[in-house]
Amino acid sequence: MKQIIVTYLTIFAALSSVCAIWVMAVAELTIHMGNLIERQLRDDGSVSVLCHKDRYLYFVIFAEGRSVLERYSHAKGTDLSEKESARFLKANAGGGTWTPGNTSKERRFKRSDDKAEATYATVTGRPMLTVRQLHTQR
Repeated sequence: MKQIIVTYLTIFAALSSVCAIWVMAVAELTIHMGNLIERQLRDDGSVSVLCHKDRYLYFVIFAEGRSVLERYSHAKGTDLSEKESARFLKANAGGGTWTPGNTSKERRFKRSDDKAEATYATVTGRPMLTVRQLHTQR
């Protein structure tokens, strides 16, 4: 009986710490990215968050306590300017630099450390800049 109680307490403590990490990540995100519109636990265990600040929508997917995908768009659904795209890329540079790799109709970018890529294209009917992590760091 003692082992069962200890096991339950251990599981509860582990789940509590995971929940605390997500709560802190979402709280930090809303400080930087504005009002939380939607938060969803996804089937793979990641969490997606949609925020609105000023004239932008920010969509972020968190997995293993870090952002693995971010999407930026105008709230009205209009195109981001080159300057706006450059500002979002700079915020996601991670110490590297972005270089264009336009091999299709989409605008594509690759980060110099090969740990992220970005694409500016229409997603769900809205022009968005998508920054995606390529390699999971541990």
